[in-house]
Amino acid sequence: MYTSSHAKDVLKHKDHWLQTIGIQKKNIYWQSSPATLVNHAIKNKEGVLADNGALVCNTGKFKGRSPKDRYFVKDTITENTIAWKNGNHAVTPHVFDSLYQRMIQWINTHVENSLYIRDALVCTHPRYQMSLRVVNAHAWHHLFCHHLFIRPSAAQLFSFLPEITLIHLPDFVADPSKDGLHNANFTIINITKKIILIAGTAYAGEMKKSVFTLLNYLLPKNHAVLPMHCAANVSQKDEKNTALFFGLSGTGKTTLSTAQDRQLIGDDEHGWAEDGIFNFEGGCYAKVFGLTPEREPEIDRAIRFGTVLENTTFFPETQKVHYADADNTENTRAAYPLAHLSNVYSKEKACMPRNIFFLTCDAHGLLPPISLLKKEQILFYFILGYTSKVAGTEEGIITPKITFSACFGAPFLPLPPLQYAEMFVKKVEKYQSKVWMINTGWTRGAYGQRGYRVPLAYSRDMISAVLNDQLRFDQFKNSSVFDLLIPSVCPGVPTELLCPVWSDVQQYHMAATGLFQKMQAKYEAMIQ
Repeated sequence: MYTSSHAKDVLKHKDHWLQTIGIQKKNIYWQSSPATLVNHAIKNKEGVLADNGALVCNTGKFKGRSPKDRYFVKDTITENTIAWKNGNHAVTPHVFDSLYQRMIQWINTHVENSLYIRDALVCTHPRYQMSLRVVNAHAWHHLFCHHLFIRPSAAQLFSFLPEITLIHLPDFVADPSKDGLHNANFTIINITKKIILIAGTAYAGEMKKSVFTLLNYLLPKNHAVLPMHCAANVSQKDEKNTALFFGLSGTGKTTLSTAQDRQLIGDDEHGWAEDGIFNFEGGCYAKVFGLTPEREPEIDRAIRFGTVLENTTFFPETQKVHYADADNTENTRAAYPLAHLSNVYSKEKACMPRNIFFLTCDAHGLLPPISLLKKEQILFYFILGYTSKVAGTEEGIITPKITFSACFGAPFLPLPPLQYAEMFVKKVEKYQSKVWMINTGWTRGAYGQRGYRVPLAYSRDMISAVLNDQLRFDQFKNSSVFDLLIPSVCPGVPTELLCPVWSDVQQYHMAATGLFQKMQAKYEAMIQ
């Protein structure tokens, strides 16, 4: 039982923290409920309600993350540990301190409405759980944080001390020439101080991914835990039947891991410890472009009051969401807590994965829709992270763009990719997990040519066949060029779809050989 003295201690701590960092505003809202935040967002004209109850908000100029504007503070701790050559940009401690002070000053002088502060947690595993304090100038961003980060219990709130601090001011901008940044918007991660600064962008995904990036440094370095950019679920009938789904945004992690016959652990960020798999987050951030109740019933049902919809539009003269409209961006998103789903795994950690899926959106249309990786191929395909970035997931992506993203998450890896890849392979070998590659991209031809995207229903059937042990390994055959193992028969899937070879066999082999040579060259460069 908590007494009034406990409450006074909590208030005293909060006041002391505000004084320490210099925030002087009086109209501060702590731990606001979703209903309060929705009301504030509407009052502040940050968003409007759709007819399904969701809060629809626009992220303005930035419709996706901006990796080129993400920085780490380079100090004595990070100078020799972060992989600076892998697209990790550096700023000095002086630049960080200057921007930090100016952001606090901005809060005190320019934030006209309320300031929102939230105490949250990351990592469901109690041994690795960390406390996070988030400061937002906009109510709808704070609602996003309520959903995506883990909500502490009353007992945890009464003894809360933040290990990580995140400050997000979308209306504050840097002076690139003065601050030595590429642009006026930025995300800066100070690993030593465990402080994250985000400004100049209203895209909410920057918040969740910056925290994920920080964990990608802390967990391997301090705890030998492998952080993974993947979704995870478990069978309702067998708790030992855990599955992981790796892939970049747009490859199907959320959609394919959210299944009616399996319990969702999480849709995007997980850790692999010596005693199991655990979620980093408390919610989902699902792509909703083209969403229909028939194709993605669980996600459709999760979109209701309290859900945040990003960059979606309405049918004319209505408040009905037009999910198929790409005029604004294809990177339309829904942010909702796991509690909005009907089938969620509620334990702190799950068993080791029996099956692991690498989801790739192959715009070349060369990889088979499903294949089993041989032992010697696992490191190769994991560290390559071959896929195509689809429209809207990052600034400037309009049509699918071929990319190699180390460990299926290069933008979020502070350490050298090989460190993560070797940890992954050791765990796969130790726990004898099977690793599959699922091409959710094009088949029978390349994007924009004769090819077509693999139907979602067939991708679901392939994954279901693996998870339910319906594939006969004596019916597998080696694919040409890539030497992947392909099932000859898969329940629910047309036999001809399982073979990736085009009608023009010679043209397919030339294209496949060219891609595989690029893969080999990239792999050699990445493991140096």
